[in-house]
Amino acid sequence: MNGFKKYMTSFFSGLLSLLKGMKVTIRVFFRKKTTEQYPENRDTLKMFDRFRGQLVMPHNENNEHKCVACGICQMNCPNGSIRVVSETVTDEEGKKKKMLTRYEYDLGSCLYCQLCVRSCPHGAIEFDTKFEHAVFTREKLVRRLNREGSTLAKK
Repeated sequence: MNGFKKYMTSFFSGLLSLLKGMKVTIRVFFRKKTTEQYPENRDTLKMFDRFRGQLVMPHNENNEHKCVACGICQMNCPNGSIRVVSETVTDEEGKKKKMLTRYEYDLGSCLYCQLCVRSCPHGAIEFDTKFEHAVFTREKLVRRLNREGSTLAKK
């Protein structure tokens, strides 16, 4: 008789545990749904402001940016996702200055750690909230952030 008592105790203990789990499941089942209908609501979808989608270099209406090609972002990038190509030019006063030639960003190897954005002394780069990055080849993930013909913004 002792084995039967143990069996029934174990059975009802398991049944009680199952009913507790079902209670939680049924309660969640009848809650208001928060599912996003992603491809259909692409136009109205709003990402959080803190979301780190991809690195961008903002330009003003005159096609000017704030990057002085100091290379601090490149040095602070743990993966080497950023490559700053610059050239030294001499201005009319005879001073030598670095000018940004090409700012390349490899989205495929980026950790989204934001060390580059935080270390930039001029606020020349930032993360936006764009999140659709599917491509067929990894070469398409290497992006040029400075626009063609862009120059350094006057202060």
